[in-house]
Amino acid sequence: MHPQEIVLENDKARVAVVPSLGGGLARLDVRDAEGRYRPLLRPWSGRITDGPFALGCNVLVPFSNRISQGGFVFGEHHYRIDPNLDGQELPIHGDAFMREWLIAGRDASTTTLHCPHGSIGPFRYDAKQTLLLSQTRLVLHLEVTSASSTALPFGIGFHPWFPRSPQTRIRFSADKVWLENEKHLPLALVDIDAEGRWNFSAPTFLPSGWTNNAFTGWPGFCDVTQGPDAVSFRLSASDNLDVAVVYSPGPDADFFCFEPVSHPVDAHNLPGMPGLAVLQPGKTLTSSMTLDWSSSWH
Repeated sequence: MHPQEIVLENDKARVAVVPSLGGGLARLDVRDAEGRYRPLLRPWSGRITDGPFALGCNVLVPFSNRISQGGFVFGEHHYRIDPNLDGQELPIHGDAFMREWLIAGRDASTTTLHCPHGSIGPFRYDAKQTLLLSQTRLVLHLEVTSASSTALPFGIGFHPWFPRSPQTRIRFSADKVWLENEKHLPLALVDIDAEGRWNFSAPTFLPSGWTNNAFTGWPGFCDVTQGPDAVSFRLSASDNLDVAVVYSPGPDADFFCFEPVSHPVDAHNLPGMPGLAVLQPGKTLTSSMTLDWSSSWH
């Protein structure tokens, strides 16, 4: 049975969200000058068996990416987190993307989803996601409220998947980049060399090799220029999402990811827990991401 999709649509764009699959987006399409839909997000395969990462966008709550060492130490306690996905050695991306979300409200341009009773490792939480579609942009608001019994370090973010072609170029600034080891965990934090491979300050084709790196000091926007079969756009994010994870398996992949998140990979086990927000019980962490396909950013 095909899961329910909630569709927002106007005469310029349409977006579909799948509440039962982690509140993920199935598609975001924009009409071109001839009235044909072209994808901005990589369209969902439509097969539940492909898993949540076949969707067009996932929400990341209560943390982004991987946590090593079986969990983390906070205060005087070691909090255990077990792996949450088959084939993954480490827990990854929290669990909101795996849960069923409820429809909390909708009108012609807005849908609100609710994820009650979230639970992974020590984290207990309540999350809400709101989609707002206009003729020129999609705005996603995401919030997580701690339902844990004690203060804990929370993270938040978005995991969109975009079409990739030989014409795809990206442009964004950053100060430093985390290199990864063979387990996709932080190896070293290095400066962005003005002449080096990690400099994307001018429109740059996606790397030809494997790329899965967290860029820090990201100012909150990235311009993506696509070929004729996909939509060019600007991604922007709230100030607390100042880390950008770029995931690009290689030129044979038909997608790449640019993930605005609050913290580097395995921040729970890095000195100072960079980017994580310590939430007392009942306190809320909010964030947003905007996809803008208007001509204003060109």
